[in-house]
Amino acid sequence: MKRKLLVASILGALSLAQAQAATLGNENLTISGFGTLAAAKSNSEDVRFNRDNQREGTAGTTTFGLDSNLGLQATYTFNDKISATAQVLTRKMTGDTFTTELAWAFVKYKVTDEFSVRVGRVVVPSFLISDYQNVGYANTMMRPPVEMYGQNKIENADGLDIDWQHSFGDTNVTAQAVVGISRGKTYVASNGTEPRYQAGTTGLAISAEHGPVTLRVAHVQVKLKSPDATTLRSLTNTVAAVGFPQLAEDMGLVEAKRIAFTSVGLLADWHNIVVQAEYGMRRAKDPVYLTDTNGWYTMAGYRFGKILPYYAHAKYQGKGSNITPPAALARIPALNAAVTGLMAGGSQSSDTVGVRWDFAKSAALKVQVDRVKDGSTNGFLRPLTAAGRGKGVTVVAAGVDFVF
Repeated sequence: MKRKLLVASILGALSLAQAQAATLGNENLTISGFGTLAAAKSNSEDVRFNRDNQREGTAGTTTFGLDSNLGLQATYTFNDKISATAQVLTRKMTGDTFTTELAWAFVKYKVTDEFSVRVGRVVVPSFLISDYQNVGYANTMMRPPVEMYGQNKIENADGLDIDWQHSFGDTNVTAQAVVGISRGKTYVASNGTEPRYQAGTTGLAISAEHGPVTLRVAHVQVKLKSPDATTLRSLTNTVAAVGFPQLAEDMGLVEAKRIAFTSVGLLADWHNIVVQAEYGMRRAKDPVYLTDTNGWYTMAGYRFGKILPYYAHAKYQGKGSNITPPAALARIPALNAAVTGLMAGGSQSSDTVGVRWDFAKSAALKVQVDRVKDGSTNGFLRPLTAAGRGKGVTVVAAGVDFVF
């Protein structure tokens, strides 16, 4: 039933957008959209593979929720200086069903040809493809590697965005600065809850485009808090109750904690060769249970007409928390194990082989196989049975990306 509803919503959105474009008759209004209709299946029921911060994923069954989504965007241009844009995105994330969220909602003021300001809900420029990471058609791979993109869950912020563009000879340089408040939910697999978080967010990204090559550097800092994270609060309350109040305060997210994320990315599309690579690292600036992390991936492909086969390798390594539990905690073995386990750094790597076929002007078929390997401690895979701990998984996916 859910599959039929998703297909119906996609077809309905296509018809609605076309009807609106035809009947509104207003040249100032632009309606567009994007989507992915895809199925995925893993080879194991012992471990669950999913996108970061996603509940369902796939665990030995065929699912349409891993990669399928639908986005609709409308832009109204008031004059040559002012415009307004809204984008809604339907996908499966922390819940069991498809949900629709307001991804973008901003008013843009074009100060000059090179300088503009946007106010409202804007993108946080953490990654190479932050502006279009949910647009499958704009990306070579079926999904961004979770080993890299799982390091930072925050996609947007309510606030202010400043953009500056300038050409230095044949090189186009773009700088984007963001300040605002980010809000969202995080899925906690241990108890199935979806605690909300809030983060004061600032970010700066600078990219340089020279011919077929784009280089981008980004740095984002947040002051993150999540007072209703029940599992974490239960653990920190216990830690405080047995005589370690400072450790409990350091671990928790009741008060805002400063966390930084830095990334550098490269994209090249030269003749028939396509290369994409990113490296990122997360570092806690205040004591917190969240581990410091490093992640990266490299993807390379070669285009044969409209067919593009590609290969990617990705790696994630948790470096552990910046907190050192007091030695006295070892006198309570069970609690000590819970605390050290929470703050231990996981690891994961994956090898991806896929092919993209641009069979139509605005649609592409993709088939992708991922072999994901957990390290000694779990990365983003979720063990469902004892046999699933530390176990690798193979995921096969196929789908159609489209824009309209």
